[in-house]
Amino acid sequence: MKSKVLVAENLVKSYWQGDQEVKVLQDLNLTVREGDTLAVVGVSGSGKTTFLHLLAGLDQPDHGSVSIMGSDLGDLSQSKLGELRNKHLGFVYQFHHLLPEFSAQENVALPLMIGGLGRAKAEMAAAEMLGEVGLTHRISHYPSALSGGERQRVAIARALVGSPGIVLADEPTGNLDEKSADQIHDLMMSLSSQLNVAFVVVTHNLQFAGRMQRVSELHSGYLTESAG
Repeated sequence: MKSKVLVAENLVKSYWQGDQEVKVLQDLNLTVREGDTLAVVGVSGSGKTTFLHLLAGLDQPDHGSVSIMGSDLGDLSQSKLGELRNKHLGFVYQFHHLLPEFSAQENVALPLMIGGLGRAKAEMAAAEMLGEVGLTHRISHYPSALSGGERQRVAIARALVGSPGIVLADEPTGNLDEKSADQIHDLMMSLSSQLNVAFVVVTHNLQFAGRMQRVSELHSGYLTESAG
C-alpha cells in the first residue's frame, strides 16, 4: 500500500464574530497517500481555504491534528515547521506570488537556496523543473514578461522543485482564462503521475475536480468524499 503523506484527524475550526461563534470546520478527517489527486469543492465561504491553511500549518486548528510525512505539525516549532514545509510541502496559490525582481529561474531556485543548496545547483535544478513544465525558453524572463498561464507554470515548478511529497493548491486556475486553465489542469495531472506527488486542490471547477482520483465536498463544516 502507498505510504501516507498527510493525515488530518478530527479538525475543528471556529471564528468569532462579536459574541457569536461561527463554526467553519467540524470534525474533519482526511488521509492522503503518495501520488493521490484530491479535489476539495464547495460553495464560497464553506471553509475550503481555511481547511487548506490548516493542512499546510499556516493556521492552527481549535482541535485535532495534522501530520505530514509522519510529523505532527502541532508538535513543531516555527523553525522546524518551516523546514518541513520547505522539504516536504509545495503550495500553489490562485495568484502566483512570484517575486517580480527575480527571473523565472531565480523564483524557482529560491526554495532550494532557502533550504541551504548552493546557488549554482539550485539554479540548475530550477532549469530542469522549468523544462518539466514546458518553460525552458522562458527561464530568464521576469514575471512581468510572462502570460498568466506561464506565471502559474512557474509557480507550479517552484512548488515541485524540492521534490515534496504533497502539493496543496488553492484555486490554482481561478485567475486564468479557460484555455490556460485547461493546460494547467493537464500539467498538474501529468506531473502528479510522473513524479508520484500527491495533489490536494481547492477548486470551483467541477470538470477539473471530476478528473481527479478523489473528490471531497465541504458543506456546513463537514467533509464528504466520493470517487473522482
